Amino acid sequence: MGRNALVAQSGGPSPVINASLQGVIDACRAYPDKIHTLYAAWHGIEGVLLEELIDLYAQPAEEIRRLKYTPASGAIGTCRYKLADAESPDFARILDVCRAHDIGYFFYIGGNDSMDTARKVSDLAREQGYDLVVAGVPKTIDNDVGDDAFRLIDHTPGYGSCARYWAMLMQNADEENRAICGSECVSVYQAMGRTTGYITAASRLGDPERRMPMLLFFSERQETLESVAEAVNAQLRRTGRCIVVVNEGLDVGEIAAKRDGFGHIEYGASGVSAMQAVVNYLNAQKLPARGQATGQLPGTIQRGVSLYASTVDIDEAYEHGRNAVRIAMTDGSGYMSTILRRDSECYVPYFDKVELGLIANSERHLPLGWITPDGHDVTDDFLRYARPLIGEENPPVPMEHGLQRFARLDIRFIDKKLPAYQPAGF
Repeated sequence: MGRNALVAQSGGPSPVINASLQGVIDACRAYPDKIHTLYAAWHGIEGVLLEELIDLYAQPAEEIRRLKYTPASGAIGTCRYKLADAESPDFARILDVCRAHDIGYFFYIGGNDSMDTARKVSDLAREQGYDLVVAGVPKTIDNDVGDDAFRLIDHTPGYGSCARYWAMLMQNADEENRAICGSECVSVYQAMGRTTGYITAASRLGDPERRMPMLLFFSERQETLESVAEAVNAQLRRTGRCIVVVNEGLDVGEIAAKRDGFGHIEYGASGVSAMQAVVNYLNAQKLPARGQATGQLPGTIQRGVSLYASTVDIDEAYEHGRNAVRIAMTDGSGYMSTILRRDSECYVPYFDKVELGLIANSERHLPLGWITPDGHDVTDDFLRYARPLIGEENPPVPMEHGLQRFARLDIRFIDKKLPAYQPAGF
């Protein structure tokens, strides 16, 4: 009989994070001699610390199959809990829980901060002589994990679906703006991505021929409210209407920022958004066209709606989960599943592995070479990079009584074996 495995999720949800979870589950079942059962930590690393574990092998098979088309992280939960340094009692608690439940494999689904946590757990287990294989599964809609040369990872699961959402949103936004431009000449939208512009750039996928009067404003450029207004006014003089997409991390001055446990600004929980600041500033000026500026902030919808998910993204996220298990079985601890693309005219991806230490706390930005010289659009090179990621068709989302049917797991915790614990960050 093999040992047990543990899977957990961390950070913001994505439309395809549960596809990765299903990939881990299916792949673990392929190693019955090494893995007796697979546990899920309820709400990420917090569930490990609180010893709130769910037996995934005890779940109905039909619910597991639905994970692939279930968005966000509601199935097993996630968190933004930040573990302190390796000397924190939290890390000792993680190993205590692993020992108590004979955990030999730990799969962590998350972004760069999560990979840093996975690396620390792997290193500590090795230092203490505990046999624990830790493998990472990438996840973030921001696409900001890795290096600027794309040698560590080409793109992250979740980005393709978020990009598809923005491509379709812009198609519809253009029809709206075209209809109502006599009274609402400027439509301002805010894209997620913190201070990286990949999601903002994805807006252009909805209009690759550049027929819309669209302007994109990236955090990678040193824009101000004044420079945004100047570009918008110039567009209004040319076309009489304008669609604007701003990166949520655009520097618009003080936004009364609130931060999560990792120190990242939570833009949706902060004060005045970049979108609202731009709308307010434009409307305070004399626009050179009839009407006013209005704004929309899609918010977390862009990271948790399965109807817009990319079929390419779904399948790749699933394979990342499977690949992480293969890596754990063949290469040992300290790696994350990665995806790269071959140098080819066509999109030809392949899966590999990368050391957790190279990914941990990494951050990349949209290459300046993919932003047009005027700073308000993306180049064809970006379109060639991103276009294959959004797929060609709608996902086969299961329906029941006219509504989407998501996976619903039986959230019953296994018996605890350790005394109650108060996480250091609570």
